[in-house]
Amino acid sequence: MNIALFTETYLPYINGVVTHVKALKDGLEKMNHNVLIVTADVNAKKHYIKDGVLWCPAKEIKRIYDYGVASPISFKRLRIIKKFNPDIIHIHNEFGIGLSGVNIAKILKVPVVYTLHTMYDDYLYYITPKRLLPIAQKISHRYLKYLANSATAITGPSLKVQEYLTECGVAKKVNVVPNPVELDKFDMSKVSEERVKEIKEKYNIDDSKFMVTFCGRLGKEKSVDVLLNYFAKTVNRDDNINLFILGDGPSKVELEEIAKELKIDDLVTFAGRVEHDDLVNFYACCNLYVTTSLSDTNSISMLEAMATGLPVLHILDELNEGQVVEGINGFIFNSAEEMYQKILNYKNMSSEEKHILKCSVIESVKKSGQENLANYLLDVYTHLDNKPDKKHPKIFELELTSRGKK
Repeated sequence: MNIALFTETYLPYINGVVTHVKALKDGLEKMNHNVLIVTADVNAKKHYIKDGVLWCPAKEIKRIYDYGVASPISFKRLRIIKKFNPDIIHIHNEFGIGLSGVNIAKILKVPVVYTLHTMYDDYLYYITPKRLLPIAQKISHRYLKYLANSATAITGPSLKVQEYLTECGVAKKVNVVPNPVELDKFDMSKVSEERVKEIKEKYNIDDSKFMVTFCGRLGKEKSVDVLLNYFAKTVNRDDNINLFILGDGPSKVELEEIAKELKIDDLVTFAGRVEHDDLVNFYACCNLYVTTSLSDTNSISMLEAMATGLPVLHILDELNEGQVVEGINGFIFNSAEEMYQKILNYKNMSSEEKHILKCSVIESVKKSGQENLANYLLDVYTHLDNKPDKKHPKIFELELTSRGKK
């Protein structure tokens, strides 16, 4: 099959969508399918293809996760994709590139698969003043409904996607396809003992400290402020429990201030941005992974931590039920006190008990590799109708005119 994957952002930028798309590309190509990535490039002056990626000129909009937003209308893009002759167009984002995927699919009369990765209600504050959030939400719901109804099939990493699209007025069923993890990259055999030593020296981590980590973009939607408050409320200094926060984002300075106000800044380390290839070495310095975020559908950072053997301590999230199974790959908590108690329970386990759990954690993500993701999606692709749904809503309908030529 010829499969075109449309994504607003791609390597070298790293986020959950990029990791998902790269893993899908690699998995499909291992099965001898032809894949074309279609993405935005803020540095491109014209469309060009390199190493199986079609780079499209875009404008940089830093407030939207550093995405480059490309025009949804381009004759040049259409000609290149028509020449590729896709059997499937699979969109992974909702901006210019994603919208162009929907319209090109209609022109070429090929099916569209739409993967919704992001619950946008949790992210609107990045681009919308607070007083306008209700209006922005209505507009975003209407737009997402258009994209979903334009798709032949919809996928998402968890049942949260189904609930969210139902709120947007979408009646279609969502195919739940778990997120992938680069198992080879996060195998403990890839850990550099020399690099681990450097990290421990830099951040003053010694064997007496029990390191609990979180990794992700530091935005309000990740609820790291909740984690800090829970930590301050329950953890005692003589427990030797420290919080190691990996990642950067718009809330980092505010979170550092919160840690100071809570008088736990000596127990919390903000490492800032960590290169993806180095993340396995940071995880090797830690004992547990913890998250209080309810915005994630199926956190790839969490899966990567699991691949290294870190049990996950996850706040109760009913729509993500089954991603963390008590005593199998981690623990669920409902309150600050319960979080603290489960940290202590794990901390006080024998070495043998910890080893058994670590093996169980690693086993739990072994089906999250590239080939498995590709097989999940191939099953979706092969059960599509031969032609896309022609009954598209008229809002946002676009015509390819000379004004859109690029």
